[in-house]
Amino acid sequence: MHQLIERMFASAFRNPILEQMGDGAVATLGGTRLAFTTDSYVVRPLFFPGGDIGSMAVHGTVNDLAMCGARPVLMSSAFIIEEGLPMETLWRVVESMAGAARKAGVEIVTGDTKVVDRGKGDGIFINTAGVGVVAHTLEIGPKQVRSGDAILLSGDIGRHGIAVLSVREGLPFASRIESDSAPLASLVMTLLDAGLEIHCMRDLTRGGLGSALVEIAESARIPIAVEEVTIAVHEEVQGACEILGYDPLYVANEGRFICFVPASEASRALQLMRSHRDGSAASIIGAVHEGARGMVTMTSRLGTRRIVDMLSGEQLPRIC
Repeated sequence: MHQLIERMFASAFRNPILEQMGDGAVATLGGTRLAFTTDSYVVRPLFFPGGDIGSMAVHGTVNDLAMCGARPVLMSSAFIIEEGLPMETLWRVVESMAGAARKAGVEIVTGDTKVVDRGKGDGIFINTAGVGVVAHTLEIGPKQVRSGDAILLSGDIGRHGIAVLSVREGLPFASRIESDSAPLASLVMTLLDAGLEIHCMRDLTRGGLGSALVEIAESARIPIAVEEVTIAVHEEVQGACEILGYDPLYVANEGRFICFVPASEASRALQLMRSHRDGSAASIIGAVHEGARGMVTMTSRLGTRRIVDMLSGEQLPRIC
């Protein structure tokens, strides 16, 4: 996916705004800085522990705007519905989506509906777009990352991907693993309203924490080092990954993000994150070092170091 975006889409559509390569686009229109994003959701199954395709569509859109430093305001929603989908199922998705929008403080103001032939749509797909207001002067993105920056992680990793997989494959884990799907805008606004000098943020969806770190290191052309012991993974998730042969570093999340701030502001940023319900398990997981090579290394619990590479394929398909 990373190569496809770089070699095809980014090449064909190249322009100064797209070259920011963030979770959304930021532009100034009529004197107001706005963020704009779009996404599509094709998760299977439609309902999973801790969430569903409707609430996740809202969370994903809101989170992409938040990673731009924007306060989400408006959303669109387009439904591609497979012929034969029970109305009860559609209503359950719509109700969940409406509730998630109210909780996130965003309004769904326009949309579209299409129906495809039976067997062609896997139930329902949802496409969204979102608009947010950027009410500060910070430039937030990979190009702003600096040597000495501290890297903060908002919580444990891997729960969303494993939660979806457990239902899809009928895996009988000893305890119920719930997705971390959640809106992050409130937590991000807490950091911005406190006046923190945020250099970069990235939510940890496809490719998980590992891929996000590599993408930022390569864009900023600067080395990143993280400590495995500081990266929280729930015991049930770690056990499931070991059984299934997955690395939690690359398992997708829907309610987690990383944040790059100057080292001098790391302690205050951590305190603010931990004071918020969506960042209570936040931690400082590493730092940016000097150098011109965009590489990520991780020190293991045993003290050994390894290179964190970009995931070569999609570890868990259809998880968002």
